[in-house]
Amino acid sequence: MAHTFLMEAGRWSLQGNWLERNGMPLTVIGKTLVGWSRDDWFTMVTKLVFPGADREEISFQYRGRLDAGERQYTFVLQHSLLGRVEGEGWVAQESIVQRYWVLGDRQRRSGFETLYRIDDNKYYLSSGIMAGHYLTSTMEATLERHVD
Repeated sequence: MAHTFLMEAGRWSLQGNWLERNGMPLTVIGKTLVGWSRDDWFTMVTKLVFPGADREEISFQYRGRLDAGERQYTFVLQHSLLGRVEGEGWVAQESIVQRYWVLGDRQRRSGFETLYRIDDNKYYLSSGIMAGHYLTSTMEATLERHVD
């Protein structure tokens, strides 16, 4: 598989824009750390900040499993805005697509992320959070791998 994001342990920087319903776009920057255990479990921690904006940072803590040779995986996520979340991901040829849903949520919030591979060290991210049938926020950003 040609993917480096999620498939390999590493450190990534994120830079882009966040847009909420009826709001102006906000600059967002962040960091993501990906780690793997020997038994095909991964952890991913992401922190997003909004420089110059009166907006709380957002953090994500993923734990998931992708069996060797497989293209689909499941994960659990602790999201600082949404709480406890479950999801699934698919590893396609040029992208990684994730869908998730908030557990026990009366607002029926869910979300999606598509990470499109530009090259080994760069991905383009497009994501959204929904409440019921309506988008509540979206994010567009680039992720770049730190090569040591």
